[in-house]
Amino acid sequence: MNVAVLKTYDPMLTRPLLAPRNVLVVDDSRAQRKILTASLMRRGYHVMEAGTGEDALTLCRQHRFDFVLSDWMMPGMSGLELCAAFRALPRDGYGYFILLTSRTEKGEAARGLDAGADDFLAKPVDSEELHARITAGERILRMERELTQKNHVIGATLAEMRKLYESLDRDLIEARKLQQSLVPVRHHDFGHAQVSLLLQPSGHVGGDLVGVFPINDRRIGLFAIDVSGHGVASAIMTARLAGVLSGAAPEQNIALVTGPDGLRDGRPPEQVADALNRLLLDDIQTEQYLTLLYADADLFTGDVALVQAGHPHPAVQRANGTVEFIGAGGQPVGLIAGARYDRVTLSLAPGDRLLLMSDGLTECMDALGAQLGEAGIARLITASATARGMAFLDRIVRGLKDFAGTPDFADDVSAVLLERGPKRD
Repeated sequence: MNVAVLKTYDPMLTRPLLAPRNVLVVDDSRAQRKILTASLMRRGYHVMEAGTGEDALTLCRQHRFDFVLSDWMMPGMSGLELCAAFRALPRDGYGYFILLTSRTEKGEAARGLDAGADDFLAKPVDSEELHARITAGERILRMERELTQKNHVIGATLAEMRKLYESLDRDLIEARKLQQSLVPVRHHDFGHAQVSLLLQPSGHVGGDLVGVFPINDRRIGLFAIDVSGHGVASAIMTARLAGVLSGAAPEQNIALVTGPDGLRDGRPPEQVADALNRLLLDDIQTEQYLTLLYADADLFTGDVALVQAGHPHPAVQRANGTVEFIGAGGQPVGLIAGARYDRVTLSLAPGDRLLLMSDGLTECMDALGAQLGEAGIARLITASATARGMAFLDRIVRGLKDFAGTPDFADDVSAVLLERGPKRD
């Protein structure tokens, strides 16, 4: 068997490969077949012959030919029919088909191309022209083989990426469970007041965190945090912050101190914001920052002291249904060393409620890109006035979905609802 070698290169292994060199010559004329075969073998091709289209098709099913040179006019199956059948065969890689014909009409050439022919040679065949057409086909087959190899590499790479994505997706699902576990209880009944919590990340994990913890027998601390960015880095930051604002580990809670009498007390809200600012800038030293609402609420009197650090203005709904927004904005936490944070005070009468919310609510957009804003939040609160606790927050979320026109939010949605109950004797 004569097999000549052309050096092409595997892009993955950089080793020489055999170029496509197997040729099938099909002609009902034995003399014509021998002439073509001799010419091709002198140039190093491995050649097989067939005298009919039917025999040629049988050989094509048994062997992988890189080139087929077939006479157009043959008894039985014509070269045109053989070309169409050859194209229908399952095979790896491309096969170059050349029709040998004395036909010169443009319409006949079009028929050949429609059947799948790549080129034509006029009979009688000139050996130099034959070599030129085969060489042109070699270039096409070589490019096809290199493209196939690259596609295999791409396919293998995509398969690996798919495995990595599936692994990451599983990890993110578990991370979401862990992040949701940071807020294990969504409704707290403190007797004189109730607190409900909403935490809904826009993706697997998010950068929002909400919570409540007891300061002492009559006061509670409430917080709503929005870490800059989205994804894993923000979620890790929320986990760290959950540890320093934990009610389960009061000794680690940055908002709690021990008073002169040895009893637990709470830092003023502005000092809590300052302590978190120093923590981010000096200890954690991250490029991330956060917005914060922290409130210290007296369950018996309804007095609330809070600090607003870049977070949206909290809303107060009075027992008579009116809605107002409080606060003066303030600087985010973790951006500026020595930033000043101011305390805001208010009083909740029996039946009043306070809503701390993230910008996922106020900046929720409709299909035209218009934000809900404080006016929209006020409408949702008013429309949900008869609901209490988690039912109230559920109505707010449904209102957001109706406004956005989609069940999926572009940003994390979180809120803390403090409701003062009827006065007790």
